[in-house]
Amino acid sequence: MKILGIETSCDETACAIIEDGTKIISNVVASSALIQAKFGGVIPERAAREQIKSMIPVLEEAMTPLRQDHDEIEAIAVTIGPGLIGSLLVGIETARVLSYLWEKPVIPVNHLVGHIYANFLETYKNPEFPILVLVVSGGHTDLVWMGNHGKIKWIGGTRDDAAGEAFDKCARLLGLSYPGGPSISKEALKNKSKSKLDLFPRPMINEQNYDWSFSGLKTAVAREIQKCSPSELKLRRVEFAAQIQEAIVDSLVIKTVRAIEDLKPKSFLLAGGVAANQRLKEKFSEKISKLENVEFFVPEPSLCTDNAAYIASAAYFNNKKVDWRKINAIPELTITSEI
Repeated sequence: MKILGIETSCDETACAIIEDGTKIISNVVASSALIQAKFGGVIPERAAREQIKSMIPVLEEAMTPLRQDHDEIEAIAVTIGPGLIGSLLVGIETARVLSYLWEKPVIPVNHLVGHIYANFLETYKNPEFPILVLVVSGGHTDLVWMGNHGKIKWIGGTRDDAAGEAFDKCARLLGLSYPGGPSISKEALKNKSKSKLDLFPRPMINEQNYDWSFSGLKTAVAREIQKCSPSELKLRRVEFAAQIQEAIVDSLVIKTVRAIEDLKPKSFLLAGGVAANQRLKEKFSEKISKLENVEFFVPEPSLCTDNAAYIASAAYFNNKKVDWRKINAIPELTITSEI
């Protein structure tokens, strides 16, 4: 079964064709991140404008392996939320038009659930249920339990800022470019200091729950930066980046490993844009290798960030076809929302 996926929840314009939920036939992404970086973050109206311009070229490129023949496409999967309303509508209207013209059903997909299915793409050993998943991105930090496809239970998450949002805010304080996660990670790699990376707090790690709080980290970073002159900040930027990254990574790993020990899933999946962070992957690998009867999965970096391949994969495994007239954007969708 071949599914065309469409993803436009933020500043990417993406189309992909996936066969049987795992095989990537095409996966095309156009991002306006470089344009957004000039403004220090995503400007919703500008993002939607760029997506309108990019959609047809991206769609045509994704269809190239099929020689633009839509007869092989059995369904159209599209992100309906969460995300920016203008951006979501670009993808949804495209899916509606194609569904009408091609006479194909539409499968609405939750963007956050889509992130999870990046772990099912091109894998030679599918994750075994039950599964614990940490979805960590610019706008969300959620820990969920999956008993099977379509059966998701929320067990923890951030009470304020998402981990990716903390990266972005701290990067801005350091004068680094958007998106903040890759910028801080790149700076942190330059750190040669042997000093202990414990300058910033790891809130809530001693609380007996699976929740996080990252809003205080920005405040702590701002206070340290205020103590520095511009020249001193320049000298300490690499150190600060390493300290920030370690604080965020430690917080995520400590709470998640506790959940793995308590709940004993067969598989642990890391998903979302922040899953591309090398330090986060290293720490999880190190900790989980010491645990019994749980396997660690993480997508390759290109599949961690927004793309339509995982949208099509999620649609395959959660096959809820609807008429094109019945799909609508839901910007405030949560990871456990029924659609």
